[in-house]
This record gives sequence, C-alpha cells and structure tokens, in this order.
Amino acid sequence: MRGPPAWPLRLLLRRGPAARAPGTRPPPTLLAPARLGDSGPSLLEGGEAARAPRCRAGRCPGGGPGSPAGGAGLARLLALWTRPSGPSRCGALAGPGVPWLPRAALPGGPAAVARAGGEAWLREPPLPAAAATPGHDPLQRPVAAGRSEAQKLLRLAQPERRRLAAAVGFLTVSSVITMSAPFFLGKIIDVIYTNPSADYSSSLTRLCLALGGVFLCGAAANAVRVYLMQTSGQRIVNRLRASLFSSVLKQEVAFFDKTRTGELINRLSSDAALLGRSVTENLSDGLRAGAQASIGVGMMFFVSPNLATFVLSVVPPISILAVLYGRYLRKLTKVTQDSLAQATQLAEERIGNIRTVRAFGKEMTEIEKYTSKVDHVMQLARKEAFARAGFFGATGLSGNLIVLSVLYKGGLLMGSAHMTVGELSSFLMYAFWVGLSIGGLSSFYSELMKGLGAGGRLWELLEREPELPFNEGAILNEKSFQGALEFKNVHFAYPARPEVPIFQDFSLSIPAGSITALVGPSGSGKSTVISLLLRLYDASSGTISLDGRDIRQLNPVWLRSKIGTVSQEPILFSCSIAENIAYGADDPSSVTAEQVERVAGVANAAAFIRHFPQGFNTVVGEKGVLLSGGQKQRIAIARALLKNPRILLLDEATSALDAENEYLVQQALDRLMEGRTVFIIAHRLSTIKNANMVAVLDRGKITECGKHEELLSKPDGIYRKLMNKQSFISA
Repeated sequence: MRGPPAWPLRLLLRRGPAARAPGTRPPPTLLAPARLGDSGPSLLEGGEAARAPRCRAGRCPGGGPGSPAGGAGLARLLALWTRPSGPSRCGALAGPGVPWLPRAALPGGPAAVARAGGEAWLREPPLPAAAATPGHDPLQRPVAAGRSEAQKLLRLAQPERRRLAAAVGFLTVSSVITMSAPFFLGKIIDVIYTNPSADYSSSLTRLCLALGGVFLCGAAANAVRVYLMQTSGQRIVNRLRASLFSSVLKQEVAFFDKTRTGELINRLSSDAALLGRSVTENLSDGLRAGAQASIGVGMMFFVSPNLATFVLSVVPPISILAVLYGRYLRKLTKVTQDSLAQATQLAEERIGNIRTVRAFGKEMTEIEKYTSKVDHVMQLARKEAFARAGFFGATGLSGNLIVLSVLYKGGLLMGSAHMTVGELSSFLMYAFWVGLSIGGLSSFYSELMKGLGAGGRLWELLEREPELPFNEGAILNEKSFQGALEFKNVHFAYPARPEVPIFQDFSLSIPAGSITALVGPSGSGKSTVISLLLRLYDASSGTISLDGRDIRQLNPVWLRSKIGTVSQEPILFSCSIAENIAYGADDPSSVTAEQVERVAGVANAAAFIRHFPQGFNTVVGEKGVLLSGGQKQRIAIARALLKNPRILLLDEATSALDAENEYLVQQALDRLMEGRTVFIIAHRLSTIKNANMVAVLDRGKITECGKHEELLSKPDGIYRKLMNKQSFISA
C-alpha cells in the first residue's frame, strides 16, 4: 500500500509537542466521501458512519497517545462495523459496505407473468394503446409498473444467493483487515514520535508479526471472495444466455419475419457479454470498493469527525453528477447496442450470402455500407468518451481539492492541539484508500449502467410471450390417429403484410392415406399451405383440422412431430451427414449408425456418401454448401424417413434438379410416401401423375379439383394451361 506523501508531515512535525495533544471531536455526520485523484462519485448513503463511536480527549480506550495501539476501542469499532444494519436491501447481496444505487425508470419490453422451474421471469402487461400519448415511447415504463433492470438482475442471481452471501462475508473480513492497516500505522507513528528514546524494537517486532498474520488471513479471505464471485457470476451469465436462447426459440415465426437474425445474434453475444461483465468481475470489484469505502469513511470519522465532515462536504454535488452521468450513459449504451446490432446484422447477412455478393461484384458497395454502420457506432462512442472525460475530470479535481483541504484543515487542527501526527497520518491514508475505493466505485457504476443499458434489450426478449403457444394443447390418441386433413373457409394474410391477403375462402379436404398434389401459378400461396399445416401461423378465420380436430386445439410440438417435410431447398446444419440425418429422430443421440445407413440407402443417398473420404462423418458445411442440390435433397429425404411421420409434406422437392438426380430423388420419394398422408406441391409432372387428387390454387382459393386426367381433359381449365407451360416437364 502506498501512503500519503512525506513532505506534509515534515512541515507539521515542526509545530512542536503541542500539536500532539488530542482534542475533542464533534459528532459524526452522514456524509459520504469524495474521491482522490481521478476518482468518481460517492454511491454510499453513509449511514454506516453514524455508528462510529464518539471519543473525547483522554477517554478513548486504546486510542490516545501513549496507550497501546488498537485495544478495546478498535475491537468495539470492528464489532460495530461487522454488525448488520437492519433489513438488507438486497436479498442476495446484503452486507455492510454494499452500495445502494439510485433507481430510475428503465426501458423494457412486452411483459406477462410466467414461471419455469426454479427460475421466475417477472412479466407485466404492456401499456394499452389508448394510453399512448404523442411522444410516448411504448417501451418506456414507469418504475411503479414493474421491476427495474437492477431488480431483475438480482432476481436472476437469486439461485446463487448462498454463494454470494458467503462471498460478501469473506469480502467484509478482507476489507476490515485491509482498512485496519492505516489505523495501526498511525498508532505506531504516535508511539515512536512521543517516545523517541525508548527501546521499542521488541514490541514493534511482535506487532508487525501479528499484523502479518492478520494480513495473511485477509489475503485468504480475499482469494475465496474472488473465487465465489467469479463462479457465481459465470453461472448467472450462463443461466441468462440459456434462458435468452430458449425464449428466442419459443417465439412464433411471425416474430422472426419482423426481426433480423443479426439483431438476435447481437443480443445473444454482445449484449449478454456486456451484461455478464456487470455481474462477474465488475460486481466483485464494485462490492469490494464499496465495502472499503464504507469502512474508510467510518474510520475517518473515528479518527477525526471534524476533519471528516469538512473534507466530505464536496460529496453531494458529485453524487448528483454521478446519477445524471449514469442515466445518460445507460441510454447511450442502449442506442450504441442498437447501432452495433444493425452493423452485425449487415455483416451476418452479407457474409452468409457471399456468393451472391461476389456474383454481382458488390464487394466495395457492401464494405461502404458496413463502414457507414460502424462509423455511426464510433460517433456514439465519441459521445460516451466526452461524457466520461467530463465526469472523471470533475471528480479528479474534487479529489485533488480534498487532499489540499486535508493538509490545510489538518494542519490547523494540529496547531490547535486537536490532532496528533499519527492521527493525521492515519486520516491521510484512509482518505487515500477511500479515494481509490471510490475510483473503483466510479468504474463499477459506469460498467453497471452500461450493463443495464444492454440488459434492457435482453429483458425485452426474455419477457416476450409468444403469440402462438409453444408446448400447450391436446394430444390425439395414437391408436385412433389417421392423418386426415381439411381446410374449411380459411382466410389468411402474413402478420408482416396484413394488407396483402393470401387466402380467401380456401377449402380443401385431404383424406387419410391419400396423395394430394397442389399446383398453381407462382406466388399463389402454395408454400403457405404447408406453413399453416405446421402451424407456423394461425389462419385469420376458418378452420384447419386434423382428424376432425381444429389444430389450434392441439399441442404444436406434438403436431409437428407427426409431420415430415422435404422442401425445394432443404437446409442442412454445419455438421456431419450422419448428424443431419439423425436430426429427424425424436432423440438423435439414440440413433444408431445402422439406422442412419439404412434410411440413407432407401433415400438413394448411401452410394454417394460412401464415396466421400470420411463417409457419413463428412461435414457438409454451412447450410450444406459443400453438397449438390440432389445430394442435399436425398439427405433431407433420409432425415424424413428416420422421423417416420404419419403426414408427409413435399414442397417442390424435385423442381430444381436435373433429370438424373430427379429420377433418383423421385424413387426415394416414392418409397417415402408409402402408407402415409402425402401433400405435394409440385411443378413437374413426374411428382404428381400418381396423385390420388390434384387441386389447383388460384387467387387465394381452390378453383379446380380432381384426378390428373380429369383436369387435363378440360380445354379451358387452369390446370391444362399450367401443363402447357414449360414449367411442367414430362418425366
């Protein structure tokens, strides 16, 4: 530890023995300390200082000159400081020296009450539309309407309350031991100064050895405190990320239509990391700084209440400045994270479609766009830097003024025999420690506000309730389950484009075990039928039923487990071929290699897979980019075969294939369709000629329905016109 400069003491030592006489001390105040050097605001209420014992001249046990250093007075002081002060403000983080941060209205997202297992996410209903006034931000909520971000963060930390409470206990021990050093040093100075000719070497040796043992205990307590805080913080962050990812995956598809992928990725990565820093090392350092600042202020009042009151009078204006700065920084951080999310989204989309960018020669254009986005982030960073510079400059000036005021006022007190050299030395060292601690509190407060600014974006996702149920509803009896589908007077428009109707009075019946083909002009809504069957969206009106039961009454997870899909451009994950095929099973980890190879053989995929050097362990690349279209289709068919669905949906599964691949894929599809209710969307005759029924979709409704030959015999029918177009090619 570095103490105060030596030259002020040399000046004060010349004032003679009178300066060593102790004087009376006025009652302590409730003011919190300001900082030294470039420190920041006080975040302490200072109520702990009010418990410092009052001492008069010659009546402080163990505290006057000539008496043993420490003694009963110090023991009483330490006992008072380790005693809890009534009800704790923070369930998991209660303890002496813990700062109480100011509250403010914070932005939040949509809300509703939900509890899952041991974790509870508090949710509140959004403001009604009628309550919105001009200029009102729909995401801004008054504090009375719900919990602040800090309270939500503490709620998230509740499972770690035991470990955090233990960490606070070790924090108290280490802080008390650390902050006792200036007190003992002041006593040693007084002993040496008042008895310059005495032989005190043996006593000094014993005292230093005892203090060394105490400091070792403090170091051990500090190490345990750091370990507990770090591990607890990481558990909190892991729980936050897992809950956030779970919340995102449970949202309805319409949410993803309106929210960009890059925005969600930024929240999962950047926002979660920023909030994570606030609850790991930042929280640990902040609690330590708060505890040491509290103890230091108390000891300053214990040493000289008069000087402490004079020195700490600068704290209130600095505290006000800190609150204003924190609120501004929190809002600025949220705007910065929003801008960073836009840049992340742009980069993610362009990199994911690099072949299209390269094909059109738009590399420089995209570079300019991304540079513009990050330049905007840089402008916001400059605003933050300007605010930090002003804040730390003001607090640094106040800290230097405190040092000057300590020397000035302390010199006057020594001159009037109200303070000893040792007491002034102790006071200067405590002021120095308090300055360092409040410097740590300033950094803690800044990082906490940045974390809460990012947290506001996370709570919007965590508290958002899906508009469609995720895993609720009825489950049909497996034995009586047939797989008959029926659309009845269905009207639908995509939530992102409600003004553009897709279906108007759409009706279609698909008997169980039949093969039904749906054809129609491009853009007529054929693929939307599959989205409605999978209940990715709900119809605006009308009913979609499965075995006579409205699918809105069924459990969506169970419903999708009974449906297999093969799309025109199947999406594969960036893992091995075997893992992609096993993804179709209810429990992929239980799928054996023999099962994977068997379904791959049925799907006409085993031959080309075995030609790869790593066989079924070949990694397919992002979205299967390392495979051809026909290879991806056959792997997707194998995946659907392994799922063994009762209902099969084929969305133009062969429209983009050449003749050879189409033949192989069609063979695999024929095997896949056996014994199932099949719904086919196709542009090729080879995929619909064996259908039991063909339906023609035009202008949002079914205009023709019958067998292939019947519809083809109508000279003016839409189906015949479609067949005459080149989009239908005979097998």
